[in-house]
Amino acid sequence: MKRALLLAALAACGDDASGVVDAASTGDAADPDGGGVPRCDVPPAFAAGITPLRTLHVSPAGSASGDGSQANPFASIQQAAAVATPGTAILLAPGTHQPDQFIAGLRGTAAAPIWIGGAAGAAKPVIAGGAQALQLARPAYVVVHDLEVSGATANGINIDDGGLFSDETSAQYVAVERVYVHDVGTAGGNNDCLKVSGVNKLSVLDSRFHNCGGGGSGIDHVGCHGSTIARNVFTGRMGEAVQSKGGALDHDIRSNRVGITGGRAFNMGGSTDLNLFRPPLSTTASNAEARRIRVYDNIITGLGTTATPFAFVGCIDCLAAHNYVRGQHRWHVRVLQETATQNGFTFEPAANGRVISNTFVFSAASLATAVNVGTGTSAGTFTFRTNLWYASDTPASSAPMDLPSPETGGVAGMPSGYVNIPDDPSAPILGSLIHTGAYEWGARPAKLAQVPGTFDGMCRNDPTTIGPGEAESGTL
Repeated sequence: MKRALLLAALAACGDDASGVVDAASTGDAADPDGGGVPRCDVPPAFAAGITPLRTLHVSPAGSASGDGSQANPFASIQQAAAVATPGTAILLAPGTHQPDQFIAGLRGTAAAPIWIGGAAGAAKPVIAGGAQALQLARPAYVVVHDLEVSGATANGINIDDGGLFSDETSAQYVAVERVYVHDVGTAGGNNDCLKVSGVNKLSVLDSRFHNCGGGGSGIDHVGCHGSTIARNVFTGRMGEAVQSKGGALDHDIRSNRVGITGGRAFNMGGSTDLNLFRPPLSTTASNAEARRIRVYDNIITGLGTTATPFAFVGCIDCLAAHNYVRGQHRWHVRVLQETATQNGFTFEPAANGRVISNTFVFSAASLATAVNVGTGTSAGTFTFRTNLWYASDTPASSAPMDLPSPETGGVAGMPSGYVNIPDDPSAPILGSLIHTGAYEWGARPAKLAQVPGTFDGMCRNDPTTIGPGEAESGTL
């Protein structure tokens, strides 16, 4: 019997019809679901399973002289944070809260994190207006959850290391879960919904980002190490869904849904001011904008005609694998170098990227070239393997003719076999997402160690299936 990839119809949370998997329904391979099927899902964030030791209440109707009790709540997050200790939950009541909340040095522990947010399952508290809704400087073991942020003029939520660029413990273990950040900045502005600088071990899960400036990012990483970005939805106007630059290392960006107006869905690397790298740049060793950024199991629909789903920009050893792309984008991949050797700092060119087992459904009329290669790169070191290419307007024009290195095992001109994927990333995927083509064509790519699961957290077979899903091994 076939094993279909079952994607649940996902209910909206308040006004956020995110179309992503509820965190409570997922686990890892060691925690089978109710049917006894092993899972290979996103590992839970550091605070999973930990119960707060005490609760401080914050309400729009609170008082500056409040004590944080439910009967006499604080009026602002800053008030509560000033007296929060490890194990504290700062619980925001429904309603509209004060913006421009700056909090420095809020630090929980591994055994006793600190939480800021609304009650799970209740109406999300809203932080509206201001320059930034919330800024955390030098946080540790902090969870920001179940919030709605709207109308900030600069950035939605800002989390940073307080300028301590050389200290990897200055900002660490931060989770952002089930937030809805939208309508930030201006249509032409470089405004980010979530701006993160110098944070180590960041998790952003089950959230939605919509209308993040015009040239800003849904999530902008600068010098962050060990991030997990999963099960989020990115829509509307923004330059990139996720950007990882400024010395970024070891990011897993998986199981997200993207449909944006900007030029790059996932920007692996980028262009960073030389003074903003974490750690600071070396004059004796080679530097890079980013290393080991892994983008996999994502579903990308509706990019613009000047866009690319994957940009490798000064990125070393980066990966785009098992993604599903559908739209009228201009390039499948861009390989660029925006930060060159200068001022005594040596920068490695973009090199050793891998583009493996992705599904590209596109318009040949909109495509300029399969891969756009910029100057100063080592595009010839890139690997292309077992991708599916399908030009829906002219299937005979599907095969990529200008890859910087030969592809092995690619499939061109055949429909992808994926079904039930709506154009709107915020719409739920109903029913089964079944991929039969790989079996019909004999294209069974080897499982990648870096991609253990599928879009919805099922474990992959070996050999596996092209794209973000997994079909039953054997004859369909």
